[in-house]
Amino acid sequence: MVMKKPKANLNGFSTGTEIVFHVILAVFALACIIPFLFVVIISFTSEESIRAIGYSFVPQSWSLQAYDYVFAMGGALWRSYFNSFLITVIGTVASVAICVLYSYPLFRKDFKYRNFFNYFSFITMIFGGGLIPTVVICKTVLGLNDNYAALIIPMLFSPFNIIVMRTFFQTSVPMELIEAATIDGSGEYSTLTRIVLPIVKPGIATIALLNALAFWNEWFLSLLYLNKNMDIMPLQYLLMRMQRNADFLAKNASILGADAAKAVRELPSQTLKMALVVFIVLPISCAYPFFQRYVVAGLTIGSVKG
Repeated sequence: MVMKKPKANLNGFSTGTEIVFHVILAVFALACIIPFLFVVIISFTSEESIRAIGYSFVPQSWSLQAYDYVFAMGGALWRSYFNSFLITVIGTVASVAICVLYSYPLFRKDFKYRNFFNYFSFITMIFGGGLIPTVVICKTVLGLNDNYAALIIPMLFSPFNIIVMRTFFQTSVPMELIEAATIDGSGEYSTLTRIVLPIVKPGIATIALLNALAFWNEWFLSLLYLNKNMDIMPLQYLLMRMQRNADFLAKNASILGADAAKAVRELPSQTLKMALVVFIVLPISCAYPFFQRYVVAGLTIGSVKG
């Protein structure tokens, strides 16, 4: 009797090995999802339950007090949401355009000054001017103060993203294709927009997601450049100010008087932190699935060759 070998799939792994891989990936996925679910549960937990048993997946009582506190901001909350979306969209589009237009000539070996601009961008990853000179130049020279530009322009140029995008060009776009387009009479901009960009969509999506995450989570620029015009503050800065005010009241409750101290004790100081995390993470989590297939392709292809 002839013994049959275990059936192997196209990737060369047996069915049993694939089951082990799937179990490992499932455990890893749960390790990523469970902390966020825990944060959501805590955000709906009452302060009394946290004082009694601490953080738990099964609290003694549920409460919407943290979300009521956040929604009490009214128009300021939704205006900050709009500001964050506006800054993220404009910043992402502009930064991706700069990244593509800068990294594409660095990929072209026929560009005479490619080495100079390579070092010009790379050296900024090693040496920086410091916070104080940056703030002085942005405020006094560029006039970036109390406006949307102050929250967008300082983050438009990223040497790391340029290196990633240049590597993606090198691994995805053959020079023969560009030479053939040039022989057929295609101009530089026509070659870039009609031939090259459709090939590097995964790389563009990867860079776009990285930039969107950076703009969405940014609050330090608001701390530096927003002094009077608080109508343009993004969501992250607003929520940070709310948390800072709540912590200040909690620490100084004893000197505020009996009535004020009672009101401070009723503040959802613990659950508020988790509710703020939900408000920040949820929108970008909903957007990630639309980029996922491009991001996977971009990271795998762009990392093959340096």
